[in-house]
This record gives sequence, C-alpha cells and structure tokens, in this order.
Amino acid sequence: MRTAAALVGVLAVAMGTATASADVPMGPGPNPDYTVQPQPAPGACHYRAAADGSTLPDPLCTPGATNPDVTQDTLYTTVCKKGYAASIRPPRDVTEAEKRSSAASYDYQGSLADTEYDHLIPLGLGGDPNDPRNLWVEPIASPNPKDDVEFRLIQLVCRRQVALSDAQAAIAGDWTTALAVLGQS
Repeated sequence: MRTAAALVGVLAVAMGTATASADVPMGPGPNPDYTVQPQPAPGACHYRAAADGSTLPDPLCTPGATNPDVTQDTLYTTVCKKGYAASIRPPRDVTEAEKRSSAASYDYQGSLADTEYDHLIPLGLGGDPNDPRNLWVEPIASPNPKDDVEFRLIQLVCRRQVALSDAQAAIAGDWTTALAVLGQS
C-alpha cells in the first residue's frame, strides 16, 4: 500500500502539476552493460484513458524516471546533442525481453508488433533509458501521436523555452495534455 505522500506525488504527476525533480523518480542512468530489468507482476498494471481517448500508462507502475546525467545545465552535451538518444539506448535483445514482460504486466493481449515499448519520458527529454518505471507497452506502434508531442517538447527544451523538469513532469503526467499544461498548445 502506498503512503498518502506517495499518492499525492503520483496524482501531482498524473495531473501535470508536479516538478520532475520532486515527483518523477530518478533512475540509474545509462549503463554500458544493460541487463533485462524485472517488470511489475503480470496483470499488476492497468491502462487508463486520457480525456481524448488515448491510452496512458498506469501511474503506479509507470510514473516515469529521469536520467541523472541530464539536467538543465547539461542540455547541450546530452539531449540536445545530435545522436545522444541513440548513444544510450539499450540493445534490442534487452528491450525485447522487457517488452514481453511489460506486456504481461499490463495484461496486453494483442500482437506485440502493434505496440511500442515506449519511454514515458523520452530519452530526448532526459528519460532513463532502462528503468522499468519509465517503460511501458504502448498499445500503438510508432509513429504515433505521442511521438509528435515528444518531438515538440524536445524542441522547446533545447530552445530553452520550457524548463527540462517541467517538460518531464508534464509528459509523465499525461502526454496528451503536456503541451497545454506548459502553455504551448
């Protein structure tokens, strides 16, 4: 059972009113030797619907997790540097095994070919590359509408029009409203 403070933090992130540093967990960051990470128990996670009908992850299973190497001060040596996301992405053999386990956690019954193993906070916004709290089986393959929101947020952060922590909290709470929460819709 979660404490009242933990639930308040989850709700703040879900509503897009939290700051990433206070309410979005920090992951371990990039690792030269990624291993398959344990996922929540089968059936433990439940998709939820956004106001527009889009699918959102369970905030208790997938609250997001940030990369400790990415801060407002390191933007131009990390996420705003061409090729950064690809340089820290875990290998396919690791993510494919995790994707199968994550699908079981969310009781996803469809074809995994129709899904994306998605970083809730994308790598380009300083999301942790392999923390299970930042990964979920999004039941729509890429490209998809979330990708457009991610791209726009990355542009805004790299142009310093939106603070990194604000963008992280907004997308972790509800990617469908992230731009509006930040006054960028």
